[in-house]
Amino acid sequence: MNSQSLWAPWAGPLRVVRGYPRRAPLTLAYVCLLLVGHAWVMYGLSTDRADSVLGYVSTNLDNLQDHPLSALLGSVLFFDGTLTDVASTDFIGTFITLGLGVCCFLAWAEHRWGAPRAVAVFLGGHVAATLLTALVITVALQHGWYPADVRQALDFGVSYGAQTVLAIGTLALPRLGRLPWAAFVLAWPLGGAEWTTGPLPDFTTIGHLTAAVLGFGLLGVPAFRRQRVRAARLPSAVSDTEPHRGSVAEPASPAAGADAPPSA
Repeated sequence: MNSQSLWAPWAGPLRVVRGYPRRAPLTLAYVCLLLVGHAWVMYGLSTDRADSVLGYVSTNLDNLQDHPLSALLGSVLFFDGTLTDVASTDFIGTFITLGLGVCCFLAWAEHRWGAPRAVAVFLGGHVAATLLTALVITVALQHGWYPADVRQALDFGVSYGAQTVLAIGTLALPRLGRLPWAAFVLAWPLGGAEWTTGPLPDFTTIGHLTAAVLGFGLLGVPAFRRQRVRAARLPSAVSDTEPHRGSVAEPASPAAGADAPPSA
């Protein structure tokens, strides 16, 4: 068996890894920032100082009333999970949100639609799900369904934005895999749901489900069903449509410039 046949199974994954910085540079920079922030909080700060930083960026009710922008934006600079305790349920959550949500599907969204639209989906899902969950918490507190200390709960991380991207990333899958994937996106937060008093699960489960619904709702927006036009295609497109010198250009068909939805 020659060396070429030994490397053949790895050719595809290696090609994907080599092309990652070119296809999704903003996502790569964001993942590096998250890893640096995680290392800083876990190993660079004392326990009390780390708790203080994470408490300040938590998107709980008190922080949203006191410093909403700092909480909403600061929260997505860290992820709530572990990279080392691979046998824990926390690592499963990290794998789904950071691994699949950010590293894979946010990168896919950046490559498909461009960085501005990918950021809008991710941050929009994070902010909207957080604010809607805060509204649910407010109502739940009025009915005694949540304990009063939920107002100061530690709640930070990328999971709401990642959940939105996981949902809209259904478009990245073959048609036969879309329904099972949608079921998974909705089901995995319920696996760790906690029920105390009243009809509602814990607020983080509500936040994840809300973010997923927002992502699925974006599937019906035409702008998110079309792939962006790559800049590399423009010269050939211009040369194909530009009339030759001395010839008369024929009128274009009304559907010539229309974007078709991506095929499965």
